[in-house]
Amino acid sequence: MNRGKITSFLVPLISVLLGVLVGAIIMLFIGQNPFIGYWALLDGVFGDIYYFGEMLRMMTPLILAGLAVAFAFRTGLFNIGVEGQLIVGWLASVSVGILVDAPMIIHLPLAIGAGALAGAIWGLVPGFLKARFYVHEVIVTIMMNYVALFVSNYIIRTYLLVPGERTDRIHATASLASPFLQSLTDFSRLHYGFFIAIFACLVLWFLLWKTTLGYELRAVGYNKHASHYAGMNVNGNIILAMVISGGFAGVAGAMEGLGTYGYMSILAGFTGVGFDGIAVALLGANTSIGVLLAAALFGSLKVGAPNMQSQAGIPPELVDIVIALIIFFVASSYLIRLVINRLQKEGK
Repeated sequence: MNRGKITSFLVPLISVLLGVLVGAIIMLFIGQNPFIGYWALLDGVFGDIYYFGEMLRMMTPLILAGLAVAFAFRTGLFNIGVEGQLIVGWLASVSVGILVDAPMIIHLPLAIGAGALAGAIWGLVPGFLKARFYVHEVIVTIMMNYVALFVSNYIIRTYLLVPGERTDRIHATASLASPFLQSLTDFSRLHYGFFIAIFACLVLWFLLWKTTLGYELRAVGYNKHASHYAGMNVNGNIILAMVISGGFAGVAGAMEGLGTYGYMSILAGFTGVGFDGIAVALLGANTSIGVLLAAALFGSLKVGAPNMQSQAGIPPELVDIVIALIIFFVASSYLIRLVINRLQKEGK
């Protein structure tokens, strides 16, 4: 393993350790024992098979949201609109799950495909504006998050509402629920979507690194002028990159609608999963395996946080602080790289 790969591996690892260390200092500052606090967090994830199943369930949309952000990053784009793409994907998949009547072999792929298509269309708009009119994708995707939230709520209220401020439940033929996985995890909400998320990691890796299309997408993101001179369709690849990124996000929404809940409620605000996907992608260095591991970490922190409060009396908001610190150190990775490079030079 060369020096660059070692450094790329060490930066997120050191960022996590620093985030945990500063979190421990904060616990000491508020009069709490960090060893008890972190042990309670681990016990809240691995001490009961139910919570372990919930951690895997929470990983599922985080993986897909992280892949959506990572794919855009790899192609030179910043898709901050994963949250909106996830919401429309959730609504589209649930709508197909409710309104279509078909055998599972048709209905389930159709519902997942509807979620992917909705997310892709939501990604098409900023991609087209970026390619055609040079409008920065960050501005457009931020605005489209709000459009997705309010339009989805309007559609539910107008066409799909049932008592309880939500849609009806999807048909069983469109459900990703798994009684088998639930029985293994003491009836958690773990569903087959977890395996779809793992498969999506392989899809992103293969698409980016083993296909001509992936090479072109990465080349355009790295240097669009050189790509243009090489005969590549720069505008087409920019649009396609946002479409594919949005597709990953739409599938994340489908996992929530078809797996975790089986319906969609009127949302009072953003789910937060799409924004967490940005953190997952950053910590995972925009790689498939990195996103998978980062999603596991964030899923563990979020599931274990309530146990920190119940067992150790530590506010669960501390976990959000630790996550924020981890992202801060990842974003400040140039400092960590500087220290690593200095140590490597002194070690010669």
